[in-house]
Amino acid sequence: QVQLVESGGGSVQAGGSLRLSCAASGKTFTIDAAGWYRQAPGNQRELVAAITSGGRTNLADSVKGRFTISRDNAWNTVYLQMNSLKPEDTAVYVCNAVTVRRSSYWGQGTQVTVSS
Repeated sequence: QVQLVESGGGSVQAGGSLRLSCAASGKTFTIDAAGWYRQAPGNQRELVAAITSGGRTNLADSVKGRFTISRDNAWNTVYLQMNSLKPEDTAVYVCNAVTVRRSSYWGQGTQVTVSS
């Protein structure tokens, strides 16, 4: 089992920055990849950024050049650095972790609100 707790959300003006953190606990040594998803009201959940155990990253086209995903070596924390925020980035951001056995775990989410 892996438990995930997000933090760092809040309200910012357009152009501002936020850093989200996803604290993992439990069998973190089983994590193979992790990612950040977001869901805005009326929209489907979408993948924002992902990172693998080998350090490869994948970013949605809408956030490339503005967001960065990173993690510590022990998979204790996964970060999402968000710069140049836009109102359309407003959503609940949720952390996800997938283990080597392809079990998927989700956090509760953290709200990000960007005002124009």
